[in-house]
Amino acid sequence: MGILSRTSYIIRSKLNSLLNRAEDPDEQLDYSYEQMRDNLQSVKQGIADLTTQKKRLEIQKRRLEENVERHNEQARQAVEQDRDDLARRALEKKKQKMNQIDSLETQIADLEQKQDSLIDQKDELQQQIEQFRTKKETMKARYKAAEAQTRVNEAVTGAGKEMEDVSRQIERAEERTEEMEARSAALDELRESGALESSLSDKSALDRELEELATEGAVDRELDTLKAEMGKGKQPAESEADAATETEEAQLDEMDEVPDSEVEAELDELKEEEK
Repeated sequence: MGILSRTSYIIRSKLNSLLNRAEDPDEQLDYSYEQMRDNLQSVKQGIADLTTQKKRLEIQKRRLEENVERHNEQARQAVEQDRDDLARRALEKKKQKMNQIDSLETQIADLEQKQDSLIDQKDELQQQIEQFRTKKETMKARYKAAEAQTRVNEAVTGAGKEMEDVSRQIERAEERTEEMEARSAALDELRESGALESSLSDKSALDRELEELATEGAVDRELDTLKAEMGKGKQPAESEADAATETEEAQLDEMDEVPDSEVEAELDELKEEEK
């Protein structure tokens, strides 16, 4: 199968699918019923037209028959007056009118035959319409019941197009929810690590680090106090004395390290001030 043939096949398949979805049995049955009624009306109109034509021919026939009688009377009067020539002319016209009457009778008989045939067709079509109307209503009821049952089954089993769309919406909602949860967890992690600063806070990373150190120092001091109260560590007084002793020793060490030239300079300044 060539490319053009395959393309044509696909297009026809798509069109047939669209037409099948667009077709409504109710509308199709109603449309067919209306077409049959239109046909019946056309047949009735044809019968009426044919009957009208037959009536016209019958009227024309009666007029010719009257002319035949009149020509026959004219011929008698001419014979009584010994006018054979006038009698002959009257009889000739009578013969012409009789020939026309014979032709009209043939036409009228043909129209009557057609009229009877159309009447029979009308009666048969009318019966078919009544039968189709009953069958149409039955088919529409069956279709509605089957359609309702199908919708119920699709809703229960989730096999319908609407349920398929709902399932896709649920899947997309779950994906977006999981994505949002992951993003929220990532932001929390960055905020806790300090890598992501809040745009509403005026504290820098250094300020937050100093606050953390101060908090840790306060916690350490509170822990030492708690240990001292429980006899688990040094007393606060002893700790302070030890700290003071360590400070004095450090100052003495610093004094020992001062150069002699600096000490002599300070002594000279004190002497000048005393003078």
